[in-house]
Formats: sequence, structure tokens, C-alpha cells
Amino acid sequence: MLNDNNDSQVNILIVDDLADNLLALEAVIRRQDRQVFQASSGEEALALLLDHEFALAILDVQMPGMNGFELAELMRGTEKTRHIPIVFVTAAGKESNFAFKGYESGAVDCLYKPLDVQAVQSKVSVFVELYRQRQATRRQVLALEAVRKEQQALLGDLRATQKELQQALKVRDEFMSVVAHELRTPLNTLFMDVQMRKMLLDRGKAAVFDTPYLENMVARDRRQIQSMVRLIDDMLDVTRIRNNQLSLRPGPVELSALLGRVVADLSHQAQATGSTIALHVDEPVNGSWDEFRIEQVVTNLLTNALRYGNGQPIDVSLERLAGSAVIHVRDRGKGIPVPDQQRIFEPFERAVGRDDHARGLGLGLYITRQLVQAHGGTIGVESREAEGADFCVTLPLAAPAPAPA
Repeated sequence: MLNDNNDSQVNILIVDDLADNLLALEAVIRRQDRQVFQASSGEEALALLLDHEFALAILDVQMPGMNGFELAELMRGTEKTRHIPIVFVTAAGKESNFAFKGYESGAVDCLYKPLDVQAVQSKVSVFVELYRQRQATRRQVLALEAVRKEQQALLGDLRATQKELQQALKVRDEFMSVVAHELRTPLNTLFMDVQMRKMLLDRGKAAVFDTPYLENMVARDRRQIQSMVRLIDDMLDVTRIRNNQLSLRPGPVELSALLGRVVADLSHQAQATGSTIALHVDEPVNGSWDEFRIEQVVTNLLTNALRYGNGQPIDVSLERLAGSAVIHVRDRGKGIPVPDQQRIFEPFERAVGRDDHARGLGLGLYITRQLVQAHGGTIGVESREAEGADFCVTLPLAAPAPAPA
């Protein structure tokens, strides 16, 4: 449909088989705010009706071929034209009863020739004004519908935001609970040790602080302090990552030596869980990485394997491929369900809905993935329940150049 109307102009269709009648009628109804279309037959009128939108159709009754009544019936049978007001014009006398037949055909009025100019102008003005009112109402309805849809969309967004906020509050509460738990454990141990030492000193038993006792005391204190430092470092790393402030300091690194050092450092922790860590390296692998951050990646993966490995042996392997190094950390624990294998790399996931015996902040794997990706690498996991998990880290031999500050 051609919408050739603007806010001030409307279309009117006049149909008559005589050109003089068309000219005379147009002269009567023409205004600056109206566009008058002429048709000399029913067929021509139908073509115009399909292409334009009209406020009014004035049809001559007696036309050769398709007469006015037949044209009106066709208009009333078509969805696009059925609502256009129809006014019939006829030269026949009132005794012909054309007005009654016209109303049966769906007309709103019937005019007899010779036409009363003022009456025609008045009737056309009424229908033009009604058309404008209908259009204004239609625009208002469309505007209200648009507002309703927008409000529905906003309401949906608000509900989604509310759900996200509720989830965020839940995660925050769980996170704060776990942070308190994780900090309280080493702090309680340190506090009890300090109380014990103070009690011994108050009772004059300083002799018990011999060299073996002091060595054990320092080692135990060191472990508790390191536990708290790691917790704080993890939280700081998350803040740096989310603020895009995580920086790398790449340099020459021999990866097999780094793996050997981390495995040796964690051997005592492995023994405490009844596990062992076996390192499988065929050849040295040299590259350019941030040594501290890669050590953090491997430490996180091994700590995770010891936590969930059920005391079974853990294997660490290193392989050099074309342009990259591949590290595997495999445990033989309870495994990871498929739906959780992507979720575990999200922040705080470990802090929600886990058993107390395996509680943690849920930041280790998230930080690990961010560190690997910052080196231009990838990390993934393959696992089946009750068959353990195999974490695979692929690192390009040269880390990406740091972005300019």
C-alpha cells in the first residue's frame, strides 16, 4: 500500500464514467489539504484502491460495465477497503429507490444530481474530519502499544536485574562466609600457639623452647601465614583482573625446571593427603613467560588436584609442540560432572554449594584461566565422574607483548 498521506492531507476517490462529472465534482470538493483521485470505471477505481489509502469514495451508480453497487460490494469484501466510507451519486429520481439499495451495499449516504454544492462540501468535510480522527486514534493506539511493549521489556529487564542482584547478594554472603572461615582457621591456630607459648613463659618453662621446638614452631607459623597470604593474594588478583590491571613480566623460563620446583615444594602437602606427585618430562622446554605467574598456574592446578584427588597419585607431564608447550595435571579423584566443567572456571563458584571439607574461595581456577589467557594460551579439562580430571594448559613459547600503559 502506498501511504501518500501526511498529517495534513487526505485522499478522496471519485468514480464516474463521464469526464465532465469528474471535473465538476473535483472542483467542488478540492481543498489544499485534500488530494482527489479520479477513476472513470470500476476497474480503474479498484486499481487505485489497491495502491492508495482513502478517506472517502464517491461512486456514480450508473456506469457501464461494473456499476457503483457492484464496485461497493467488491470494496466491502476486501479487508483493505471495507472500512472506506462510500457515498453514492445518481441522476435517477428518488422514486428509483437507489438510496435503499445503496445502503444495502454498504453506503453511508446517497446524493442525487444535480448536486447541492454546499451539501456535498459539508458531507465531505465531515468524512474527512472523521478520517483524521480515526488516524489520530490509530496513532495513539500504536503509540500506547509501543509504550506497553517497552514497559514489558523494561519490566523483564528489571526482573532479570533483580534476579542477578539477588544472586550477587547470595554469592557475596557465601563469599564473605568462606573468607571468614578460611582466615579464621590459620588465625585460630596462630592464636592458640601464642597462648600456649605465653602460658609456658608465665610458668617459667622457657627451657622447652629448644632448637627443635623453635624449628617446628617457625615452620607451623610459616604455613599458617602463607595460607592467609595466598588468600589475600587471590582476592587482590581478582581485583586486578576485573580492573584490567593484571600485568605480566615475561622473561626466559625453562619450564621443566619450574615444574620440578613446584612439585618438590608441594611434596609434603601431597604426603599429608596420602598422595604422590609424579613428574613426566622428556626434554627441557624453553620459552618466554612470566615465571611467577606460570608457577602460580601450576601450583593452583596441583593444589586443586590434591584437594579433590582422594589421596590417589597425581601425574604432571610436559610436552613441547610446534610453537607451544603443553602441561597436563591429572588426578584420579571423583571427577567433574560435564555440566560443571565450564562453570568451575568462573569466579566464586567453589564458594557456593560445596561441602565443608572441600571449601575454598572458588578463585583458583578462575585466576588460573585468566593467567593462562594473559599469556595467549588456553586451558581446558577432560573428566568423567569417578575417573578423575585432566587439566590441560597450552602456552605459546612466547607470551604476548604487554599492552602499553
